[in-house]
Amino acid sequence: MTRLALFASALILSLGVTGSAMAQAPATAITAPPVDYHVRVLANGLTLYTVRDTSTPNVTVQVWYGVGAKNDPPGRSGFAHLFEHLMFKGARDMPPEYMDRLTEDVGGFNNASTGDDTTEYHEVIPANHLQRLLWAEAERLCCLVVDQANFESERKVVEEELRQRVLADPYGRLFSLDVPEASWSVHPYHRPPIGSIADLDSSTLADVRAFHATYYRPDNAHLIVVGNFDPKQLDAWVDRYFGQITRPLQPIPRVTAVEPPRTGPQAINVYGPNVPLPAVVMTYAAPDAASPDAAALKVLDGVLTTGKSSRLYQELVYRQQIATQVFSNPDLRQQLGVFEVGAIMAAGKSAAEGETALRAEVAKLQSAPISGAELASAKNQLISQVLHGRETVEGRGNEIGQAIVIEGGVAKVNSDVADIETVTPADVERVARKYLADDRRIALIYRADTDRPAGQPDALVQDTPQVQATRLPPITALAETEILPEGQRAQPPAPAAEVAAVLPVPMERTLKNGLRVIVAKTSDLPIVTAELTIKNGAALDPHGLAGLSGVTTDLLPQGTTTRSATQIATEVESLGGSLTSGSGYDSSAIALSSLSATLPRALPVLADVVRHPALAQDELDRLRQQKLDGLTVSMQEPGALAGMAASRLVFGEGPYGHPADGSPASLGRITRADVTAQYARLYRPDQAVLVLTGDIDPATGFAMAEQAFGDWTNPVGPAPEAAAQPAAPGHRVLVVDLPGTGQAAVLVAGRSIPRHDPDFDAVEVANGVLGGGYSARLNEEVRVKRGLSYGSSSEIAARREAGLFEASAQTKNESADDVAGLLLAEIGKLDTAPASAAELDARKSTLTGEFGRSAATGDGMSRLLAQDAVESIDPQDVDHYIARTEAVTPAQEQAAALRLVDPAQADVVVVGDAKAFLPALKKRFGTVDVVEADKLDLDAQNLGASGQN
Repeated sequence: MTRLALFASALILSLGVTGSAMAQAPATAITAPPVDYHVRVLANGLTLYTVRDTSTPNVTVQVWYGVGAKNDPPGRSGFAHLFEHLMFKGARDMPPEYMDRLTEDVGGFNNASTGDDTTEYHEVIPANHLQRLLWAEAERLCCLVVDQANFESERKVVEEELRQRVLADPYGRLFSLDVPEASWSVHPYHRPPIGSIADLDSSTLADVRAFHATYYRPDNAHLIVVGNFDPKQLDAWVDRYFGQITRPLQPIPRVTAVEPPRTGPQAINVYGPNVPLPAVVMTYAAPDAASPDAAALKVLDGVLTTGKSSRLYQELVYRQQIATQVFSNPDLRQQLGVFEVGAIMAAGKSAAEGETALRAEVAKLQSAPISGAELASAKNQLISQVLHGRETVEGRGNEIGQAIVIEGGVAKVNSDVADIETVTPADVERVARKYLADDRRIALIYRADTDRPAGQPDALVQDTPQVQATRLPPITALAETEILPEGQRAQPPAPAAEVAAVLPVPMERTLKNGLRVIVAKTSDLPIVTAELTIKNGAALDPHGLAGLSGVTTDLLPQGTTTRSATQIATEVESLGGSLTSGSGYDSSAIALSSLSATLPRALPVLADVVRHPALAQDELDRLRQQKLDGLTVSMQEPGALAGMAASRLVFGEGPYGHPADGSPASLGRITRADVTAQYARLYRPDQAVLVLTGDIDPATGFAMAEQAFGDWTNPVGPAPEAAAQPAAPGHRVLVVDLPGTGQAAVLVAGRSIPRHDPDFDAVEVANGVLGGGYSARLNEEVRVKRGLSYGSSSEIAARREAGLFEASAQTKNESADDVAGLLLAEIGKLDTAPASAAELDARKSTLTGEFGRSAATGDGMSRLLAQDAVESIDPQDVDHYIARTEAVTPAQEQAAALRLVDPAQADVVVVGDAKAFLPALKKRFGTVDVVEADKLDLDAQNLGASGQN
């Protein structure tokens, strides 16, 4: 399974299954319906790929270019990615940020990404705006304009992105820089797409013009349109806007570097600041993505790390308990790939132990075939992932783009699934032997700088002279050197008639025991989400036991009175499903993702987990250590630390003040008796809601709910209620000193209104104006105008008793004071500079568009319905949200802005390398509380800080 963001606050999958137990597990084969795509090639070489879907009111427009980080000019690592950003800065008839006017402001969104082989740009918009987006994409293909000011501003943004993704993340250097540098010696794949600050600083505007002329041409572009459109009309628009773009005569430069075979094993020690737990990554040379062996390698990856029943999880995390996270990744690319296997170690365990264990598991794959049940489970998980991706027009477009540019052709969209279905145990054993040879592995051992031997330099140097990159031809000027004056610009086409959204209709029934059951059919794809939500969570944690509700909920899938954790994982994952769990302040939930055909077998497992948990001591001990390791990592991440501190500052000793995930001290105090008592308080049917979404009709859903939960009985006595949320003293400025981190997190937080407040819709719109999107005021001031951050935003955590408002941005340490001032200034302007009608309409469209896209997926609709249900909001409210939001007037928004947050009472948290910004903060704010990160006390009202003037 591809490595994910480490220790994200995602829900935790159910634990464990042994190889022998898994061999006995039944598995159900599943298939994915084919994608009905159409292909047309224009005379200038541009290729159009389309998939029509009249069931959605949306459409995605994507353009995939055959150029990526491997094409960066010498000495310009990161340039393709920088150029991706610059494609949003203007064209002949489009001023900077105009793509946001055409997308976000009408209820859609846009984004882009740069990989090693490709750069893709995508938009999702209401279908009646399709012609406008085709016009816009053609405009920036033919007539891009970038001036020096925008070039310099966006380069700053990219450098902040690098700091955020790479330098501020404890493992960013390892995965983004060290792994590619070590894995390839000659091929330019060894240079990271994000680049380096030195190379970015050396880039020039002339480089931009040369890069556009060289690679951004119709015969190097793949246009993908998926959604609701008229095929004949679409063809006419594509011919009109793209067909007239001239195809250059010169050939497209291609990378021809050949990576030499590995001649032996290597062990490389690498280091980074603020590395809380050691890590090990082993890489092996792998084939290209179009290889006949690709499917077997994907299945091998699934056997290793997909789900908690996987081999690496079971051996390293569950049994030996030497790792807190394991991962594998068949990183197959256009020309050649690598296969990665790795682990983040548990506290007190060494990377050497991890490497030994990883090598042993790889050797097992080479010495004996996997079981039939393992094979079927891995296949079902892979195909289930495909089905979930195809729920959205964006997901289907992305799948097509990957097939075209990376995998060798659009036919791979459908043959990929068929290839997976034909993989055998012998195939998995064969590719393990062929590619994962122990004598050709490269092992990276990653530790903290404090472990580095004195005087030892970095083992890896980025962008070494060995790289063979493509030199650009002589510079060809862009068609236009400046954006036309406003009166001379061509205008985008007018929107067509609106395509009405048809939201799923939720149906509700309450069982005799008080359990509410809500069912909404959201898709014809054969997948279902079943989420059981309890109306209480961390707000009910007893004093001194922060994190108890989360521990209790996360223990539920770890064994019942009749099923072990092994059996739970085996049953669910062999059916192509997964169990997740999590607890917030006001609710706790267990969610099942299932195939519709196997739901009758999977739902009883969910019911058993909820109703009959064992809450065993050994599972509690194991889970506690995993959570402590997760906290160890989070407390080295500036953004995560700022969020932990904000809750305590805003809510003090109240139910929302302690960390929902617990603190190192509180987790250590939790006993099995505490867990069993908390389970008895929280888990009862009259305080629960079961939501079923996806490919399921109400009658079937109600019948299955009755069978699984109908005889669940309530305990004696009333349901518990959380204590009142007292006010906490406000307007504190807290600095958490995290020396060596590559970036500072700046957060302004304050108390806001609860979810049930009649003004909540208007307050949500006010927040949209402030920080609810790329074009909102915060991002405009911090990123677009000044280039001080990769992004700035604000949000309201909609809670039962009081909302938590947060406005945030991450920036280089030296700019933390400036960003704090900008956040506070923009919050204050909500009162003094009311939104114009146009601004208000745009931000309301952003809210309603995001809501509509979320409601169109099973997981999204499930979350919306469950959240409303625990707040006693009618499930039919989903059908009224858009109308209510659109009805908010400018006067209501301005009045609501005063209730969003009181800037005079807001708290400021800055987490970073304090020596770079503390003097400026003291000058601005006067009294500043300071605490060193390793002394931060999440259980204390003052967080362990001491005031400094």
